Amino acid sequence: MKRVTYFADKNYKVGEVDPNLFGSFIEHLGRAVYTGIYEPDHPLADEDGFRKDVMELVKELNVPIVRYPGGNFLSGYDWTDGIGPIDKRPTRLDLAWRTTEPNEVGIDEFMKWANKSNIEPMLAVNLGTGTPKEAGNLVEYCNHPGNTYWSDLRIKNGHKDPHNVKVWCLGNEMDGPWQIGQLSAEDYGKKAREAAKIMKWVDPTIKLVACGSSSAEMPTFPEWDRVVLEHLYEHVDYISCHRYYENLGNVNDFLGSFADMDNFIKTIASTADYVQAKNRSKKKMYISFDEWNVWYQKKVELKDWEIAPPILEDNYSLLDALVFGGLMCTLLQHVDRVKMASLAQLVNVIAPIFTQKGGPAFKQTIFYPFFQVSNYGRGEVQIR
Repeated sequence: MKRVTYFADKNYKVGEVDPNLFGSFIEHLGRAVYTGIYEPDHPLADEDGFRKDVMELVKELNVPIVRYPGGNFLSGYDWTDGIGPIDKRPTRLDLAWRTTEPNEVGIDEFMKWANKSNIEPMLAVNLGTGTPKEAGNLVEYCNHPGNTYWSDLRIKNGHKDPHNVKVWCLGNEMDGPWQIGQLSAEDYGKKAREAAKIMKWVDPTIKLVACGSSSAEMPTFPEWDRVVLEHLYEHVDYISCHRYYENLGNVNDFLGSFADMDNFIKTIASTADYVQAKNRSKKKMYISFDEWNVWYQKKVELKDWEIAPPILEDNYSLLDALVFGGLMCTLLQHVDRVKMASLAQLVNVIAPIFTQKGGPAFKQTIFYPFFQVSNYGRGEVQIR
């Protein structure tokens, strides 16, 4: 009989778990916002229209940070549409998801929800149709104390104290042909570098996330990440990555999704290390895995230009929960490089929390592994 021997060395430490590893994501997509976190007519809505039952489930998951407002939605979004009196805000077409955006929830409302939910915001700036100057204006609106145009406008809108947002994403999936304002790695690197400079001139204390490859299947992966980091290495603190998994018919392959995620992370880390060596930099580039989940990418037929239609509302099984748990364990095994992650998404859209309009909120199967690891997977990670 073959025997296997293993040992645990208390000194063989991978690293400390950053609480932001258990972050999530709210996009203006489907019912994530409207009838998800926000439903003013719901019996359990608070004075600001936020569903208290959903907030309690979010707190139960112990989510420390949430990325907002997108996602593909971000690349066509003008953040100034979502500030000021709600009845004066414009209704816009969202070209990313072919829906209608009423702009009842914007930056200030999200900040209020985040505060009530004990969440730190991770805001994203539009680098599709948006400009570096507009990105700087948003940082000024959120973080500058006062006596300037944008900070005084925040005060006029009822928010005297700065929102003090410390983590910012420089666009979303800008390599994707589906993206509004798609850019080459070279063009994105230049645009994001100028946005980063302006944003940090406004507030030198913020942390920035560069937009990495949207998928390992992209023909430019990981070349995109290399080129982008060569432009941005000294201006940003994280490179983002996105990865989704689904059962394509082979259960064993599906259960082994964690191995693919492991290789994906190693490739990105190696690419970042190459750029560090090339630039002779002393700085280590960390990873923000700011979109990940089990997602069954089925085509759904919807009417164009609806408000908050039911898009990407997957119903999860026990098998999905097992795969999900494996993915979370892989994130833990890479805490030396993966310092932030965002489960995409938090409510209704491929999410652990599901709501009925006017009705109750439910826990999906993937809620439970996330709860277990988020609440009990903190501290120090060791290899055994």
